[in-house]
Amino acid sequence: MMKVGLIGLGRMGANMARRLRRGGIEVVAFNRNVEVTRSLAAESGVAVATGLVDLIAQLSAPRVVWLMLPAGEVTEQHLDQLAPLLDRGDLVVDGANSYYKDSMRRAAALAAKGLQFVDAGVSGGVWGLDNGYALMLGGEAAAIERLRPAIHALAPAPAAGWLHCGPAGSGHFVKMIHNGIEYGMMQAYAEGFALMQARADFDLDLAAIAETWRHGSVVRSWLLDLTAGFLKRDQKLADIAPFVADSGEGRWTAIEGVELGVPTPVMSLALMMRFASQGRDDFGDKLLAMMRQGFGGHAIKPDAG
Repeated sequence: MMKVGLIGLGRMGANMARRLRRGGIEVVAFNRNVEVTRSLAAESGVAVATGLVDLIAQLSAPRVVWLMLPAGEVTEQHLDQLAPLLDRGDLVVDGANSYYKDSMRRAAALAAKGLQFVDAGVSGGVWGLDNGYALMLGGEAAAIERLRPAIHALAPAPAAGWLHCGPAGSGHFVKMIHNGIEYGMMQAYAEGFALMQARADFDLDLAAIAETWRHGSVVRSWLLDLTAGFLKRDQKLADIAPFVADSGEGRWTAIEGVELGVPTPVMSLALMMRFASQGRDDFGDKLLAMMRQGFGGHAIKPDAG
């Protein structure tokens, strides 16, 4: 039976641990908050590790260690601490949304120590526990083959929903583009429903429209399914702040378009709209108002704050 060491028990990491256990994979889990790990262990039967040394001690070589940590410095620190504890032939999987160039660098550094590395783009969100996760994998074919039991447990089906995309970095590259497309799709839905909501004289039932589009329409999608669900509960969204965070992948996608000379206006503008929702256009808007007053004498609306 395959055994996987899992580091990081955020919501997705915990759900992945549960799905791995459902698929017959033994899991040794470590989280900085040991009580979180113990709670998961009581519920799903994972083994508890109190630290990285303990995690490695509970795994037999050749080991498989899967990281589900925030991209960037946190992942980097854990890899730096983990690498000296591993033996040649052990396999490290980064399942976070890491920048693909970081993954290429990390794969080369670990290979120099005789360690295998797979970058795993994981999509599925909070629904992955029940529906399975789409997996976009980069790395050597031998490493992917070693992971096959875990991949089959996590994917929607053994032969569907996962792909060995290519060499190290390619999995996170494909996931980055996936998230850029997601930005564009979400922005299009948001703009379309905002237009319909603004046409007050038609008194449109946005929930009914979303539900209608879910069946037979060319714009049907899982995002539309989710939209239909929350509009059915609340069409006004009065208690929702108009603030949309960006977690990095959209920025990397826009930068990639510039570096490769490939036009990506929809994804790039969707990213800009997220910046706008965060108030980053406030100064620019104020300057625009001043310019309009300067050349045309147009009135300026005082800041309510």
